Amino acid sequence: MYCSTAMPRFGDKKNSDFFEEYLPRLLEERDRSGLTEMIGGIEAMIISVEPGNSVEYIAELALMTPYQYLVTLDSDKHLTHVLRIDMNSPDILLRETKDPKHIDIFRSLNDLYPVGSRRPHSRYLGEILLTSDRHQVVALQQQREFRFFQVGQLAELDLPLNVSLSKPSPYTQNVVGYMERPVDGIRVYQHGECLILPSAQAANDRGKEMQERLGINELLCPVDHLATRVYSQNREAALLEYLGLSSYYYWGSYDIKDQNSSTNVTKSIRQVPESVSPAKVFTANNHPYCVNHLNHLPSPTETFVRNYGPRLHHIAVEVKDGQRDGKEYIDIVVDAIAGQGKGFLLETIGSRSEGLKQIFSSASDFSSLIIEYVQRFGDFQGFFTKDNVAQLTYAAGQEEGVKDGV
Repeated sequence: MYCSTAMPRFGDKKNSDFFEEYLPRLLEERDRSGLTEMIGGIEAMIISVEPGNSVEYIAELALMTPYQYLVTLDSDKHLTHVLRIDMNSPDILLRETKDPKHIDIFRSLNDLYPVGSRRPHSRYLGEILLTSDRHQVVALQQQREFRFFQVGQLAELDLPLNVSLSKPSPYTQNVVGYMERPVDGIRVYQHGECLILPSAQAANDRGKEMQERLGINELLCPVDHLATRVYSQNREAALLEYLGLSSYYYWGSYDIKDQNSSTNVTKSIRQVPESVSPAKVFTANNHPYCVNHLNHLPSPTETFVRNYGPRLHHIAVEVKDGQRDGKEYIDIVVDAIAGQGKGFLLETIGSRSEGLKQIFSSASDFSSLIIEYVQRFGDFQGFFTKDNVAQLTYAAGQEEGVKDGV
């Protein structure tokens, strides 16, 4: 049996007495119930974009990541494109509504926020987790007061019927889903008619041909972590909630005082590489916006949440460790992609002596998501240095969409 409380903790962020009391209690109860054993890693990430934007986003992801277009699931209300690296890494389910006037709970969440409402259909919905017994996991989670969509509601939302999906979190507004498959089986989503969409295939091929021509196709690795931004008062609850829904453990938290925020990390208890099941990172202000006129501190994280709503902020893609002609691989990747017109929010930061280099792209015009690239050197195991994350947070806070909220 897994022991989710036995893992070492990192970081310098001081948590509340409430968090320190309930964290071990929650993890120990999860282990005893069998949920830790039954719930595996991340099988898929669900992203929704505006009508007409999915094909161009496929081209963007084909250039900027290792993902390849696999197939399209054509259902009544949506086209859902399945993007895959291999069976050892999570899929992307890229959803596009057929009707620009379509309204569901996910669009309603966007409509609440001034910048988020400008792209009402664009948001990261959440993750689907692997489980050995989907119905038993859902039954146990319901006993623990987690709420799930009923089958009829899933059909109305036009989502795969072999996935059990939680209601959106009050803290992150993301969902968590569960699905089953044999250990060596292929992921299958019971959803609509399966077809190869010529325009999607052409977009993928265009991106992959450019990736190869630029010489970066062998340098990009799978997703390293997923970073969600939440309100300051919801930081600890968001962590506890995700630990309750998943089989992750609390890796630790760092206080980024320069940017009035903290970065909080959870990882798979199975100790698999992040390429197999990405880490989940939660970022939050140290103080709520309503007292910031008294403190006069930077507030990029809370400003983002107030403008977009609690949601995924960026997807981090790992870059292989190495150099070519004395140039780090991450700089080769960034220069190549920037040469194709993609913007970045700052120069690459960090160094080999510090253990890693990182950079944020500008937010995608199609999904509003940022791509982070991270290259670790040698045996560096962390996700950032404190100086790096302060610079990244500041740069993201300067982006136009964040500054111009109303």
